Amino acid sequence: AARTVWADGGRGGGDSQCSEEESELSQSDAEDATWVSWFCSLKGNEFFVEVDEEFIQDDFNLTGLGAQVPYYEYALDTILDVETPRDAGLTEEQQDSIEAAAELLYGLIHARYIITPRGMSGMLEKYKNIHFGRCPRVFCQGQPVLPVGQSDIPRTHTCKTFCPKCEDIYYPRSSRHSNIDGAYFGTTFCHLFFQTYWDMVPMPPKDSYTPRIFGFKIYKKVTAAAAAIAKLQVGLDE
Repeated sequence: AARTVWADGGRGGGDSQCSEEESELSQSDAEDATWVSWFCSLKGNEFFVEVDEEFIQDDFNLTGLGAQVPYYEYALDTILDVETPRDAGLTEEQQDSIEAAAELLYGLIHARYIITPRGMSGMLEKYKNIHFGRCPRVFCQGQPVLPVGQSDIPRTHTCKTFCPKCEDIYYPRSSRHSNIDGAYFGTTFCHLFFQTYWDMVPMPPKDSYTPRIFGFKIYKKVTAAAAAIAKLQVGLDE
């Protein structure tokens, strides 16, 4: 299957995420599990919560998604475990495309679900258990992070993590999460999360790194002057 080349340099898509080898469920469990449970159990999909079936079945929650997802009806049936009629006449290539469309559709539904009270509660449990990782910044001292999108438009940016302590974003620590579409979490969720659970907002870091040469601080004015002199020298050389 084709892979998506991201605007920010990441790569994603295809059926690699959904390979049976990556499933953490046993074969017997997989037969009994719903598509949503199976998808969320795959390695690399730890950031996702399971969206309630009632939420998916409510047409209001899916408004506008039909225009964004190819094979929309088939993809929705896949997510809801509705078997495709045998007389549908779908080729193997079309079936692969439907499976990819189901992943896209679920991701976009997921972005809407996690800003609801129930969805946010599920993400809170993952946050408390540090499923999303920790901030790599030294002075944040291992602050837990949340997934965030730089855009609400699919296939624009891969998922990043947001640190509420330094209020900056970072690439996920695990390479398994570097292919997730940022639109599956959106630009709103993590900020609404801390507006809702305001008691989870940490204090800003007290310390910051200070560059030194032989123990002496490097003053910005001196650094800026040196850069200006270097730029002027380059101009004279030309």
